[in-house]
Amino acid sequence: MTKRSLPNSRPGSSSGKLDELTAFEEAIADAKPLRWDRVHHQLPLPPAIPRQHLHDEAAALDESLRGPALVDLYLEGGDEAAWRCEGLPKAWLRDLRRGRWVTQDKLDLHGMNRDQARNAVATFLAECRSNGFRCVRIVHGKGLSSPGREPVLKGLVLGWLSQRREVLAFCQARAAEGGAGAVVVLLAAPK
Repeated sequence: MTKRSLPNSRPGSSSGKLDELTAFEEAIADAKPLRWDRVHHQLPLPPAIPRQHLHDEAAALDESLRGPALVDLYLEGGDEAAWRCEGLPKAWLRDLRRGRWVTQDKLDLHGMNRDQARNAVATFLAECRSNGFRCVRIVHGKGLSSPGREPVLKGLVLGWLSQRREVLAFCQARAAEGGAGAVVVLLAAPK
């Protein structure tokens, strides 16, 4: 090996670095630069599959097909929620609206999601029936803190109630008892 002097080398610099540089230059002396005539790029990533969105869509479809019937078809009156089962005298619903039935217990659904609310309503109605209560109130809320300020649980609760055998009738609570944010429910007498 012959040592070559580098143009930037100074006298007194370490000879170890010069020896390494010289050895490297000699090792690559016959190397030829590569020519790239192609552009290499990464393949695009596959599109994301919105699995949660698909799951939500399937759950909504399932609930619409197998869920509660559209209670809006059976509601009496205008904007006020009111329903009675077939064969129940209209006077009973009128009396329920006017507050002639004494409310014996109350369930508040504020802060619950739809699954928690559904379980709470079913448990509450079973307990009320076993205690012999005939008239109860369920507070579903007015939706003031919901997206779009729409009551999410209101429609669900009305649908659930219209499907329960023990529910004879229900109507929107009077203003003093919650108004549009609550429903008063008339239950069948325990057997």
